[in-house]
Amino acid sequence: MLGQVDSQRISPVFIGREAERSVLAAGLERAVAGEPQIVVVGGEAGVGKTRLVEEFLAAAREDGAVTAVGGCVEQGADGLPFAPFTTLLRALHRRLGGELIEAAGGRETELARLLPGLGDTGPATGPEPDRTRLFEATARLLERLARADRPLVVAVEDLHWSDRSTRELLGYLFRSLQHSHLLLVTTYRADDLHRRHPLRPFLAGLDRLRTVRRLDLARFTEREVIAQMTAITGAVPEPALARSVYERSEGNPFFVEELTADGATVRGMSPSLRDLLLVRLESLPDEAQEVLRTVAAGGPFVEHALLAETADCAEGELLAALRTAVGAHLLVPTPDGDGYTFRHALTREAVLDDLLPGERAQLSLRYARGLERAPHAVPEDQRAARLAGYWYHAGVREQALPAVLEAAVHARRRYAFAEQLGLLERALELWDAVSPAVRAGLRPVDYIWVYPGTGRGGALDHVDLLAEATMAALLAESYDRALAISRRALRRLDERREPLRTAWFWLQRSRMDNGPSRSDGRAELHRAMELVRGLPPSVVHAQVLALNAARQTSGEPVGPQMFEAAERALSMARLVEVESIELYARFTLACLHAEAGSTEDGVAEMGRVLQRVVDRGEVSLLGRCLVNSAVTLGEIGRPDASLEATERGFALADRFGLEDTKAWLAANRAAVLLLRGDWAGCAASVRLARERARSDTPQAAATVLAAQLALLRGEVPAARAALAAVRDGFRTPELRSDFLIALSRVELELAVHDGDIRLARELFRVATANGLPPFTASSLWGLFDAAARAESGTRGLPAADAGRAQAVAAIREAMAPAPRRAPLWAGLGRLVDVELLRAEGRDSAARWAEAVAGLEPLGLPYHLAQARVSWAEALLAEDGAAADVRERAVRLLVLARTAAEGLGAAPLTARIDQLAARARLTGERRPVAAPAALPPAEPAEPAGPDDAEPADPFGLTPREREVLALVAEGRSNRQIAERLFISPKTASVHVSNILAKLSVTGRGEAAALAHRLRLVPTGAPGR
Repeated sequence: MLGQVDSQRISPVFIGREAERSVLAAGLERAVAGEPQIVVVGGEAGVGKTRLVEEFLAAAREDGAVTAVGGCVEQGADGLPFAPFTTLLRALHRRLGGELIEAAGGRETELARLLPGLGDTGPATGPEPDRTRLFEATARLLERLARADRPLVVAVEDLHWSDRSTRELLGYLFRSLQHSHLLLVTTYRADDLHRRHPLRPFLAGLDRLRTVRRLDLARFTEREVIAQMTAITGAVPEPALARSVYERSEGNPFFVEELTADGATVRGMSPSLRDLLLVRLESLPDEAQEVLRTVAAGGPFVEHALLAETADCAEGELLAALRTAVGAHLLVPTPDGDGYTFRHALTREAVLDDLLPGERAQLSLRYARGLERAPHAVPEDQRAARLAGYWYHAGVREQALPAVLEAAVHARRRYAFAEQLGLLERALELWDAVSPAVRAGLRPVDYIWVYPGTGRGGALDHVDLLAEATMAALLAESYDRALAISRRALRRLDERREPLRTAWFWLQRSRMDNGPSRSDGRAELHRAMELVRGLPPSVVHAQVLALNAARQTSGEPVGPQMFEAAERALSMARLVEVESIELYARFTLACLHAEAGSTEDGVAEMGRVLQRVVDRGEVSLLGRCLVNSAVTLGEIGRPDASLEATERGFALADRFGLEDTKAWLAANRAAVLLLRGDWAGCAASVRLARERARSDTPQAAATVLAAQLALLRGEVPAARAALAAVRDGFRTPELRSDFLIALSRVELELAVHDGDIRLARELFRVATANGLPPFTASSLWGLFDAAARAESGTRGLPAADAGRAQAVAAIREAMAPAPRRAPLWAGLGRLVDVELLRAEGRDSAARWAEAVAGLEPLGLPYHLAQARVSWAEALLAEDGAAADVRERAVRLLVLARTAAEGLGAAPLTARIDQLAARARLTGERRPVAAPAALPPAEPAEPAGPDDAEPADPFGLTPREREVLALVAEGRSNRQIAERLFISPKTASVHVSNILAKLSVTGRGEAAALAHRLRLVPTGAPGR
């Protein structure tokens, strides 16, 4: 009916935007080549974002691409989540039919939450992991629909109106789409983004993604405005009129259209934006104006059937008014042809703003009643949210409360927890405003699903609603809101009369530990434990006991109390017959057995629990089982088995769509590969973990591993940057014990690099002050090794020698309870033992030979190379003149240097070269190059006759040896200059030359080397 309406107000020619079209075309080319692309188009209202996207999509379709468009709607805040994805998936379903079903790949149940009718959604029972499955299923569906010969281009418009769930799904797609022929285009209104707009941080995060391109549309130039006016009117405008339109519109294409429509009207019209937008509406007949007001109050779009139920006129009058509004280019048919929308959102906003007080409420009331009379007038997935919005804006609270609660249920079923929370907070706002009779008609079973085992029946009460809102806030990761809502509930509860309900809230509060101002949850969990003590068995009781048992494994060393807690949790779970809690407790108990020495039994039980979790599809438990299985195998000294478990975990995480679990697994794999010497694989796993992590802990673990790898490679600035990222980005007291120990190791090694052995010792003391937590063996042995090398590496430095005996004793004391049952930890234990003897000057070639023999079968190339270098050094110290000893030392150093070069371990390579140069060894894998001196900042003192020939293997001149002796005393450049009667700048040049010749990176390391290798006399100048 409306297809023949004249369109003279719109330019038939697409003006300008050549650069923007080129960017979009290039993105499509890359997508065709298999590299998915995202283009984010921003600009002020009316600048032409939609026109640009429409023109590009039309061109893409001509070239064979499949396209689909979905738009965000203002009602997203009222609980209409994922609206653009529902729209574009519907369009793809209409276009592709069975191909889309086939591409769903058996995930119709998850995808039905976005595209109703695709499958049976069922209840939402496995909150966050199932939500991740939905996101993963969407990503894989889009990837499968895109082909090289037929790329897929999807557009999501009006991100400034997007709900949080839509933004989170988009963010997931941006980060997880790989090797696909897909181009995703999004648009947003830049002038709507106030300082606290939720889209701002979302957009800021995109700049770090290499696949994302940003386009900011500028206004038209005066020449482009003239071209647009010419295309609209068919004639070149008079210069004065063109100049007037350009100045009044300021180059905004939409305003140019409005101003160009009638030259006579333009000259006399107010420049006010609202007047500009309403002037054409006010020139229409009253019937058309009334229909436009009705359409505006209905939402961003209104179906014809619903409008017919709502409009206060006969069908013929309605059609005539609609034809007039469309002919005036104020309304356009929706893409599916079922309804109407304003051609430009600015016009709708102006119409709404012009409504009289109470007028919108009356229109909303008519929509609510109309929708109740004709529920099938709108799509089923939108019905509850739109009805709730209509009743709420109509001010009919008795109808609004149950409608809002029903909409919250629908949001929960779609895993739109942020939108569910918003609706529940609206329900809490309405709660006291409705009559007791209305509240008495609400049943918990219809709206509440998070309050298990409390044994309550009857009507829904305020605390029930607070419980549901608390859980929604937790799942939406809105921890501040969860704290505030749960606090309200606890104020209303009497813990003496309702201890179980109170315990449930304290249990949830113990999980809210992800913020800088919150506790670690232990006190809250203890409170819940106290409340359930002595109560009859219940699901809440079992949950509290199970979480308490799991939390204990991250604290003190494994002891009888941990086994007792896990066994109590298991008994309670079996008593209340909830297998999910039983499996959780069984897994905790299995991990404890594996750590405490019953290795085979513990590992076997972990495998049985994992298989049962997979068979039952217990997605909420699967991530924990996959990650902890791999970690536990590593911590009991089985790195190969840990890698196998990790690879199986990746396969299951892919199958069930557990993206954050992949980040955990990648971090674990990186730790094992670092130990195994596959540093390239370690770096790749670190990148994967940091890209995929959705929570702090795996992100922090990967960052700490990145710092460790950087130090091993000699990349000190990179290690410092990673350390700063952990300290600045995460609340470190809340990180797991193994990560904190690994973090302390990085800080300790950096302190040694800076020559601050006292700080290094203090860091070790703090890290081991509370004993050795369970499941931290790999981190602990890394820390012990670093601390021992710190002491042996600074031997001979007076400032370090002073407290060395106490420091070595402290390391031995801390090591005493560390596990050595597995061959891996036994081998590392022998290495640390002899390193401590080296720190005391009591090591021997025989002890190093034992350490090497213990390490050789373990597959630890870096540690083995370390031990071989120290063995060679000990051999040379004991009998460096014997030919056979020198030959054996050369063989050891060649093996060590080959390994160090292969790993990229620059500091270890430098140590090998220094030892070879000092001992004047031949037969190295390749000759040791003489260190190049740094260019002096100013001419040094003239060389004397003694300076012609180097007096030692490093080429130090007599003057440089004098300077080195003062460096070994800890003197600054200024103090050296005063002692030797030279300028501070000359002293600085000498120090720089010395560091270069010794191939060291700091004064402390140079001083330690000087004492250890006897490069300076016993009495230094000036003593």
